This record gives sequence, structure tokens and C-alpha cells, in this order.
Amino acid sequence: MIGIFKQKATTNALLLFVYALVLKFPLFLHPFLPALHPEDNYLYRFILTMLNSLFGQAALPYAVLSFIILFSQATLLNSICNYHKMLPRASYLPGMSYILVTSLLPDWGHFSAPLLINSIMIWCWYRMVALYNSSTPVSAIFNIGFLLGIATLLYIPAIAFLILLFFALLIMRPFRIQEWFIGFIGFTAPFYFLILVLYFVHQLHWQNLVPRIRFTFPAIPGSVWIIASISLLIIPFIIGGIFVQNNLNKMLIHIRKSWSLLLVFLIAAILVIIINKAGSYENWIVTAMPFAVFHAAAYYYPGNRFLISLLHWVCFGVAVGINYLM
Repeated sequence: MIGIFKQKATTNALLLFVYALVLKFPLFLHPFLPALHPEDNYLYRFILTMLNSLFGQAALPYAVLSFIILFSQATLLNSICNYHKMLPRASYLPGMSYILVTSLLPDWGHFSAPLLINSIMIWCWYRMVALYNSSTPVSAIFNIGFLLGIATLLYIPAIAFLILLFFALLIMRPFRIQEWFIGFIGFTAPFYFLILVLYFVHQLHWQNLVPRIRFTFPAIPGSVWIIASISLLIIPFIIGGIFVQNNLNKMLIHIRKSWSLLLVFLIAAILVIIINKAGSYENWIVTAMPFAVFHAAAYYYPGNRFLISLLHWVCFGVAVGINYLM
């Protein structure tokens, strides 16, 4: 399977869909109605209200929507990694890794605010990496900040990703204070619209604008399956990180910077997890994108195909077990 997805054949797009369908099929067998959490912000509550009026109490449409979103995220991430040459050759490994990673925890298949902001953050990371050679950096920085503001209006802890913007400017651009200021203005722009909405509905109070942030420890895994899944998130990540480090001298400067930014992305995503802890693992999905890219490196670089194939099938088996048996 690794050898197949390592190729950039057009038929692999269909194979990736089949691969996703096999791993995600339990979404349709046991559909889940989305639940609101205190961390969900105004925009997500509005989206959920609209969807509830459309779907009612039917859970299956949410499962279909989650599958479409996850597959589109995998396809987008794969295209971005190939475009920016994160791996030496174009392949479908990043997309495959994203599908596999997001199948290791069943909660990551639920329709939720973190699932939605993952689409935004994948696109933001693409725009941040492109800042290195951008001909219009000012508009790009504003747009990135604006998208991060939208993400915060979906899910309050996403405010931690503002750190990622400033590190992107530090890593990808020469220091210009006006660019940092433009990024912050872009981040605050969606809140101007929120102020107008709250004003017209007579709910304009400072308590409704200031995010309620508190730091908590993530929930301790309650089953062997969850411990195995988390372990299989970390082990390929470490392997991929080692091989990326060993091959840095063969990479162009902007690709090295892209890998560095990906590590900052993961740190910011961990901050999102520990802000305003949710009652499930849904919010952990914000770590899926950086994990998936490093997993793709773990499957691409090693020369021992047997061990890498074994690692993949162990991850696949645990994903099948935790989704079909739990």
C-alpha cells in the first residue's frame, strides 16, 4: 500500500477515496449528532443552528458531511505538500497519512468546530509557507489573519493559532513591524462584524466579546485502544522527524522553513487542546495536519520497506479496530 501511494498516479485519487471509505465507514454505521461545547463560538453555533433546521435530528447527514470534509482536507493537504515539495517526489502519502491519522481516534470523525477550523488551518499553513516568495505579502498576511479570526469565531481556543501567524512572519519574512500589525488587524477584522451583529440584536456587552480562556490538562486516556492510538500518532511522527532532520541539508531553504513552521503549528495545536478542555477528543483533531505530514515523511524516506509497511498496517489495524469494535 505504501508503494502504491508513493506514486503520483491519477488512479491513486480513486484509491485514496476507497481507502478513506474503508476506514471511515463506521461513521455511517454509527452516525453521531454534534454536541455543543462551551468552547464553541458564535459562528459555529450559527452554522449548527442552520444545519439543525435543515437536517433536524437525523445524524446520518452529519456523518456524510464529516466524511466529505475529511476527504477534502486530505486532498487539499496532499496537493499543498506536493506543490511546496515537502517530500522529494510528488505522491499521495500526505493524503493517505491524513486519512489514517484522523481514523485513529473515533471522535475525529464527528462534525465539530475543530473539524471545521482544520480546513481553515490547512489553507492558512499553505498561505504562510507561500509568504517566503509572495509578491503581495501585505494582502496575504491580512488574509491569513482574517482566516485565523474566522477560526476563533468558530472555536474559542483557536485564538492560540495567532502565535502561528507571528512565527510564520518571523520564519518566512524579514522583520517588518507593519506586516505584524497588518496580520493583527486582519485577525481582529471578523470581530468588527461580530460587534455589529451583537449591537443589532442588543447583546453588545464586553463579556460577549472577550474570549473566556482557561488552561486545563487533557483528559487521561481511558482505554487501551486510545493509548494505542495516541502511541501510533507519536511513533511515526518521531520517525518522520528524524528522517526530515537527516535530510535537511538536501532541501531548499524555503522547504526547511516549511518544516520548522509545521513544528510550530503542532505546538500551537497543543495549546488549543489545553485551552478550555472539551469533554471528548474532538478538539485534538487540530494536531492531525502536522502529524500527517510527518507521518508521510516516515513512510517516504526509510529504505526498509518491510518495517515501514508493517508500521502502516499496524496503524491501519488499530484504526479499524477502534472504529469498528468500540
